[in-house]
Amino acid sequence: MGMPLELNTMIVTKGREERIENNFFKLVKDEYRLYPMHIPLEVKNSIAGEVRGVAEIYKLEWSGQKTIIYFEIKSLESTN
Repeated sequence: MGMPLELNTMIVTKGREERIENNFFKLVKDEYRLYPMHIPLEVKNSIAGEVRGVAEIYKLEWSGQKTIIYFEIKSLESTN
């Protein structure tokens, strides 16, 4: 059986992001996911939701069938 891998071009938080400090956040996602790093990505609460802001991922970890991304919010679209 192969390893499932999903390619993501936006950060979908579903409200599960954890603030590390200031504009830096951590998000744990199920399965292994690949994200582009160090480029602006839209941040949304859900896939169909409104864009909440723009962030850049600066660290990505794969372990135990989970992906952990660390990102910095660069700009906010709304205060929600």
